[in-house]
Amino acid sequence: MKQIEHLLGFRKSIKVVDATLRDGGLVNDFYFTDAFVQNLYKTNIEAGVDYMEMGYRASKKVFDESKFGKWKFCSDEHIREIVGDNDTDLKIAIMADIGRHDKNDFDQKVNSPVDLVRVAAYIHQMPEAIDMIEDAAKKGYETSCNIMAISNAQETDIKAALEMLGQTPVDCIYIVDSFGSIYPEEMARVVDLYMNAATKYNKKLGIHAHNNQQLAFANTIEACGDGVDWLDATYNSMGRGAGNCAMELLLGFLKNPKYNVFPVFKFIEDYVIQLKKDGIVWGYDLQYLMTGLLNQHPRSAIQFTKDKREDYAEFYKEFLS
Repeated sequence: MKQIEHLLGFRKSIKVVDATLRDGGLVNDFYFTDAFVQNLYKTNIEAGVDYMEMGYRASKKVFDESKFGKWKFCSDEHIREIVGDNDTDLKIAIMADIGRHDKNDFDQKVNSPVDLVRVAAYIHQMPEAIDMIEDAAKKGYETSCNIMAISNAQETDIKAALEMLGQTPVDCIYIVDSFGSIYPEEMARVVDLYMNAATKYNKKLGIHAHNNQQLAFANTIEACGDGVDWLDATYNSMGRGAGNCAMELLLGFLKNPKYNVFPVFKFIEDYVIQLKKDGIVWGYDLQYLMTGLLNQHPRSAIQFTKDKREDYAEFYKEFLS
């Protein structure tokens, strides 16, 4: 059972990671204006956020550059246009999605504005993920690894993946509720499983939650109370499908006086609400609830949304059949 001081006090070890550009980019194909990105960067600094994930470094051999905004590919040059030399306490992160990246696109850390390389992989991709982690670490980057879709994985496989990662230079291992299907009481047991490996190998743990059942915030603070230190969030929950843990909820909850939620509200008012007015769609809805309940990838719910369907009962019957 978690200690009450884990919820009422604050830990200096906690790191808040803004994933708005990366996870949020999945709903608008990464077409953010420079003004949006520049002001998000400024807001993260004012709010005391620890890391800002700028997007993916996706391979241009895999994705057609003409079909996405530049934050799908997140070059060092484009990052520098926003952050300059980044003479701030805010660290810059990017994500390498295994099978969709090219490690040759990563320069030495000394030549890059990027501090943290976040590697995302399914369990069966662990060998390639480890290769990427080792390459990034040798180049001087901090590294983390998101093990995706764990709600569909066998516990023995998760344990094996954790053992493999524990023996790498990875700094932080992430618990990822890809389908938004995990409940807080289950999250507590997942954290125990991960914590055993983290303690054994002296690794940090992180949490990246999705909001299909409106539990992203609940699962994030559950994990935080159980000792997970790196907490992902996005402004106004912007993210794939049902979205993520809301930054405004998380910073409002954390007791560390370094965090300031007011700039977050101002950025949402000035920039995020306009995205919704422009027709960009994300957030909890019945179709995402259904995929969460049934522990399914939300791709079918995303298509349901794009098709502007409203036959929710029929959609649920399609799952059951």
